[in-house]
Amino acid sequence: MAQRSFKTDESFLEKLAIGAIGTQKALENLKQQGHKPVELERGSTGYKIWKSIKIKRVRVPEILCINSGIRVESRAKTNLVISMSHSSADETRGWDFGLKNEDYVALVVCEKSGEEPIDWTADENVQYIKVADLRDAFDANKVIQERPKGAQEGFETRLTWPCSVASSDGTITEISNRLKFRRLSDNRTISLALSKKGIELTPCVSEGQTIKRYQILSSVAPISKEVPQKNIDLESYYRKLLSSTSISDRYGAAKAYSFLNQRFDDVPLTERIKDGAEHIYVKLEAASALARADSSLGYEFIESVLASDYLEHRLEAVIILGELMSEHSAQLLIQVLVDNTQHEEIRGGAAWALGELNLKSSIPSLISAFNEVSLPIRVEAARSLKRMCNSYVDVVLNSFREATEAERPGISWALGNYGKWDLADLVAKIDQGSLDMRQWGAYIIGTSDPNRIINDIENLKKIDPQLYFAVTVLWKITSSWIYQLKEY
Repeated sequence: MAQRSFKTDESFLEKLAIGAIGTQKALENLKQQGHKPVELERGSTGYKIWKSIKIKRVRVPEILCINSGIRVESRAKTNLVISMSHSSADETRGWDFGLKNEDYVALVVCEKSGEEPIDWTADENVQYIKVADLRDAFDANKVIQERPKGAQEGFETRLTWPCSVASSDGTITEISNRLKFRRLSDNRTISLALSKKGIELTPCVSEGQTIKRYQILSSVAPISKEVPQKNIDLESYYRKLLSSTSISDRYGAAKAYSFLNQRFDDVPLTERIKDGAEHIYVKLEAASALARADSSLGYEFIESVLASDYLEHRLEAVIILGELMSEHSAQLLIQVLVDNTQHEEIRGGAAWALGELNLKSSIPSLISAFNEVSLPIRVEAARSLKRMCNSYVDVVLNSFREATEAERPGISWALGNYGKWDLADLVAKIDQGSLDMRQWGAYIIGTSDPNRIINDIENLKKIDPQLYFAVTVLWKITSSWIYQLKEY
């Protein structure tokens, strides 16, 4: 049962990773076009899994272009098709719920690049479709609707906007009753139909045009390589959206204020926070923007949510504090981390968020968290400490020597997975009279990359033969094919 649960977690993590990597690529592509894109749907560019507290966020596209107000829904695919889930029984589960005609959908192909669930790489070819064009095709019955096997009335279905996709780089040679292109790799001519299941496809390319692998060649909706620029008066535009009847508009506007360089009238945001009928996540985004502008009201509201009756609201407040780079945020997170009355995943979230802030002052609190009974808190503290080694490895190395036996495993995991410390510095921190320190020192070195320190390891043999022996035994085990071999 535990093994099956592990596989389920891996599968979910893989899906999150594909989506996140696709969104990251779309953000990168939009920046190259001259836009100022930001993550609109929190968490869409990462793959952090909260296991026991589920946050039901406002449904919005993944990306907002601050400079134009245009939003982009990112769709990462392992097999390029224009498809979306849809429910005709629940409006909020409709394929276009919360989308505007002027929004765009970004299509990004992701390919496996390693053995881990997060090892995926996004193709450079990002393509865009305007939501208005998808709606036109939907209204014209140019969409294929498929219901999963065994699905009952009201279950979600899969909508597909038919298209043809280039399997490789090449050149378009003919467009008639079929579309033909010459494949670059072997000059072979590939012929593609201009209809699917009786639905006519419109060519998106012209004869003589050079094409790329995964490029959409024909479709029921126009395909573009770029999202158009649009000039708006930023504060006026987002101030108006803050009064919209649409929660997704208000949420996006409140988020946008965080990126207006702290030069804005804070009255509209204050009004959102004080409006008793406003959605909590709109209030939190408004508070985040005010906190970035050094408004005390922003931090005060976020701190009040840390005591909310609802765990998901508390967790969202913790995540937001991890985005506000200040000592004030760190102190609030540390208060949550050490608060035994808080749920363990809220406290673990605080440990994770401290790693996001990456402030040296929070390292002692993360190390103290290794004394906690709760495993999730210790795990998140170790992960954060590992990330912080990139900036403060010397501080963490010093902590290894000064730590208690309860704290040393977490520090050792962080240093071992970081792996870029200086071997001589690490060995110098190991007290030869402390068996615990020598054992964990062997773990740190033995779980690191042997190729990085192979030239220095012989010196260890002269200085400390026993430590050298322990390290080489670990290397032998972890490099063997039997390492982590399972019976099933």
